[in-house]
Formats: sequence, structure tokens, C-alpha cells
Amino acid sequence: MSSANPLAGKRAAPSTLVNLPVLLSNYYSLRPDMGEATHRVAFGTSGHRGNANAHSFNEWHVLAITQAICDYRNGQGFTGPLFLGIDTHALSEPAWHSALEVLAGNEVVTMLAEGSPYAPTPAVSHAILAHNRLNRTALADGIVITPSHNPPDNGGFKYNMPNGGPADSDVTGWVEKRANAYLEKRLEGVKRLSFEKALKAGSTRRYDYLDSYVSDLPNIIDLAAISGANVRIGVDPLGGAGVHYWSAIADRYKLNLEVVNTEVDPTFRFVPQDWDAQIRMDPSSPYAMTELIALKERFDVALACDTDHDRHGIIARSTGLLPANNYLAVAVYYLFSHRPAWRASAAIGKTLVSSQMINRVAAHLGRKLLEMPVGFKWFVDGLYDGSIAFGCEESAGASFVRFDGQPWSTDKDGITAALLAAEMTARTGNDPGQIYQELTQQLGAPLNGRIEAAATPEQKARLSRLSPDDVSSTELAGETIREVLTTAPANGKPFGGLKIVTDSGWFAARPSGTENIYKIYGESFRDQAHLDKIFAEAQEIVTRALKAG
Repeated sequence: MSSANPLAGKRAAPSTLVNLPVLLSNYYSLRPDMGEATHRVAFGTSGHRGNANAHSFNEWHVLAITQAICDYRNGQGFTGPLFLGIDTHALSEPAWHSALEVLAGNEVVTMLAEGSPYAPTPAVSHAILAHNRLNRTALADGIVITPSHNPPDNGGFKYNMPNGGPADSDVTGWVEKRANAYLEKRLEGVKRLSFEKALKAGSTRRYDYLDSYVSDLPNIIDLAAISGANVRIGVDPLGGAGVHYWSAIADRYKLNLEVVNTEVDPTFRFVPQDWDAQIRMDPSSPYAMTELIALKERFDVALACDTDHDRHGIIARSTGLLPANNYLAVAVYYLFSHRPAWRASAAIGKTLVSSQMINRVAAHLGRKLLEMPVGFKWFVDGLYDGSIAFGCEESAGASFVRFDGQPWSTDKDGITAALLAAEMTARTGNDPGQIYQELTQQLGAPLNGRIEAAATPEQKARLSRLSPDDVSSTELAGETIREVLTTAPANGKPFGGLKIVTDSGWFAARPSGTENIYKIYGESFRDQAHLDKIFAEAQEIVTRALKAG
């Protein structure tokens, strides 16, 4: 990874914080130029994201996307309510206003959160599933307005299907095309009420996301064990949408849980700067988590989530902040050893760029492993029908099924993933760091990381289209290459890059969707020198493959 900025891990100077008046003014005043590719609606692996200052997340984008979603759900016959959640980014609330104006204009029954507009991603997924379990003929869907852990000046917009999970590429492609058509016609055809009328519309209703979610938690987490063991838990919501959920969980289930920061401020001035001096609410970043890490001796486990609470961060008293891949391996090992009602055929799902440690844990447990392309959408159907009991991606995102094997949230859930750390501490007597150390003694101790390399748009396009035939190399870092992959083993879908595997290491290269670079993920089960050699040879292999392709 790139070397850290000297400001990493420190709070930002007030003069460098996002200028909220300018950002909000630009949300309403700037219009996209449809001749500029960066101004168009573009759904990536986590919805449409952008910045109001850069003409990529403005009122017109939200109006057009929302109308496109209304058109899609009408075409599909979704007549149930639409559950609308938002996080605490500065652009989320004005985008919430814009979306509601269009939803009310289309007479879509829309479920807003009781009390405040904030509703985290897992609570929206949970609400969709709860409704559709009882209403098979009037299916609900949802929207979450969030750019996830991205910097404070970003905005984002996700669409969740009746199965509770993020829409797949076919759906987002349709919505993207439709939304851009509305933008090209300067919003002609977009139905809209004023915000005041939208709030009072008969189609606008309230739903208690917090109570519905929190009251159901004993069906997925052993909260009685956590309470009985008096596990000392620290939580930093990082100013996110779940900020009020943690105290409700602690009060209802008598947990020894302290929320160390309840502040909500769209500048996120209280979040230490990330490796590049940007503020990111990333609970897996050792820089963003600096202040919670400093408190680790006060707690048995300390937990954090990002702004929409779909990602988790785990600090063990024994070892400190667990790298995302390490905790995912621990979660797999623990869950499949402590959920006897899960069906024997239920698989573990992971993205191809997640640690091979998870593969080794799966083999150790005798469980089927499904390696998918990047993006949580690939796990949704499996989590929904129970064929996947646990799905995870390398960026600290995971979800798993209830004790009885039924779906809980088919989108990522940072809250349950975090609470699981407290459960395993209570039931095993060891914190997640200690459990991981035990696993490495049995299965090996991997070292992993990520680097970036420059690439032109043409090279990025070639990288995304490579085939195994374009790779002439037979060895990587002194070992015979066992697999050359450009499609995911579980479903045969292209993942837009290249992965090469040996007996004790691997790398994967994928182009960035937003910058002229490609990212190389690598892992070694030997040592740092071996990992360094993997990264060095990976760049050479990719360069040769690009020339051949």
C-alpha cells in the first residue's frame, strides 16, 4: 500500500474540513453536463456515488434515479412499500428530500424512519425481508442514500430489491440508462411534489426501523451469553446512521456496552484522517480507528461501523485492530462451529480478493466455499434461500443467516458482524485476536496487502477483458502457478481482472473504476519477502499480459 501521509491518524485542521454551505448550495445549483462522462449516472458495485462540487451527485441525479426506480418497480409489479434509509453524510438529507418528492409524486408508499430520517443499510434490508415474508403478493423494495465510508463531501444512492439485497447488474444497468435518459431530457417526465406536500402525502408513512431490528437480534446473536459473561464492549459509531442503535441494544439486553462517541456532525471532524489525509469513516482503517484503538485496554472488544453501518471494525484487547480478512476468517470458523441448526450443505461465500485463509478455514471445517466476483450482490440470492450461510468481502463487509438458517439481512450488516465478536468472546473465553492466533498455528499465518500501479484508460479496459491465454508465465515468486483466473470459480462470471494462484500465495489485479490506476491484491503464507516478490512479479506479469491482450 502507498506510504501514509504524516497527518494520518490525526484529526483534520478545521480549515480543511468540508465547506458545508458550498457543498449544499452546489447540490441544488449545479447541473450535469451530459457530454461529460463523469457527470452521468453510473452505478458501480455499491450504487451511484459522486460529489456535488464535481457535478456528479446533485439534485438532478437524485430526481432522475428515483424516477427511474419508480418506473422499474412499476414495470416489475412491485406494489408494496419502499423502505427509505439514509446515513449521516451532508448530502444524504437533501437527497432524501429530493427522493421523497419523486416517490410521493409517483404515489409510492414510502416508509420513513420514526423520529429521525436515519436508517442504516442492514435495518432497511431487514425491514424489506420482514415485510415480504408476510406479503408475497405486494412486494417491498428499498433505497439507501449513502456513499458508505467515503469522504464527507460524497453522496451515494443504492437500490435494494425485494430479496433485501443490492440490485444486480441487470437492474442497475436498466436504472442507470433510464436515469440518464431523464437527465438528457432535462427531467421531462419526472413526477414530483414539493417536499412539504410529499411529507403530508397519504403515501408517506413512518416505520420504526430501530425497534424492528433491535427486537429481532436474539434470533441471530446470543445476546444472553454476552450479558451473562459481562463482556466489556466499547463502540464508536463513527457518527453514522446507527448511532442510536447501540444504546438501545445495550439497554434492552443488559449489555456492558459503552458508546464512546455519540456525536453526529456531517464534517466528521471527530474521525481521524486516513492514510492519505482524507477523512473516511472506515472502521477497518488503523488510521480512522486511532482513537478507539487507544481505548482498547478499557474493553474486552471494541467495535465500530461506517456511516451506513454495513461495514465493521473489530479491536481485540489481545491484539488490537484486526485486519478485515483476519476477522472474516475468525467469523467463519466460529459461526460454522456454533450454529448447529444451519444446514450441512450451507456454503461460505467470499470474494476472490478476500484472504485464502478463509479457503483454508472452509477446508478445515469441511464446508463448501463459493468464490464470487467483487461486490456483495453476488451473495444475495444465496443468503436469501439459505444456500449461503455467511457471505463476506475483503472490505470488512459481511452478513450471515439467523440461528435457524433463515435470512436476516441480505445486504452487509456491520452491527451483527460486530456483535458477533462479543458473542465469541463470551462463549469461548477468547477474544477474536486470540482465536485468530490459534487458527494461524493450525493453518498458517498469511501476510497480505494491496498496491496500486498507473494505467491508461486503454490499459484498464484491456485488463478487464483479459483471458487466461494472455498469461504466459508459469511461475510466481518461485512457485508453480496453479490457477489463472479471469472469472469467478463459483459462478463463472468475469470479475474484470486477473487472479493468479500458487500453493502459498496469490495476487489479483483489477482496474480502478474512478482513477487511472489498477489495484493489485496479494497474499503470502510464507513471509514478507515472499509477499514483496509476489507484488513485484505481479506487475511484470500484468504488463506482459496487457501487451499480449
